Amino acid sequence: RGGRSRSRERPPRRDDGREAPRYQQIAWGKQITARNATTESILTLFANEGHRFEARNLATTAHRIGKFGRHRFRSDRRLESLAATCINRIPEFEAQHIANVAWGFAKTEFIDQQLFEAIKAETPTRVREFNAQQMANTVWAFAKAGVAAERLF
Repeated sequence: RGGRSRSRERPPRRDDGREAPRYQQIAWGKQITARNATTESILTLFANEGHRFEARNLATTAHRIGKFGRHRFRSDRRLESLAATCINRIPEFEAQHIANVAWGFAKTEFIDQQLFEAIKAETPTRVREFNAQQMANTVWAFAKAGVAAERLF
């Protein structure tokens, strides 16, 4: 297995014409993870284009914001929008995406109860997809967020 998550049947990518083409997803991914990226630049990119992000870029956005930790954007409406978007798209997420979103939001201390409830509902059906690190990050996120998840842990 080599530490990789097992794939499973996921809902197909959205076919509503709103998700941007792959080359654009790659360009946004590079912007999100750029060495000079800031919380402001990442959240602004999400505010402008997040409705067109694929699952990977949504998860990367949450993770990168989490890397900056607690900050003045904690109560930013863009984080609320990111959480809502993640909730709506969670069936498309791979285990790594779920772990990154949980970790990122817990790290910012922006605890969106509905997001953690959605993760709590999705994870048990997919627990076999998680590798040890992904599960550890998800467990840590729930502990940090103070959200009980008896069925998971």
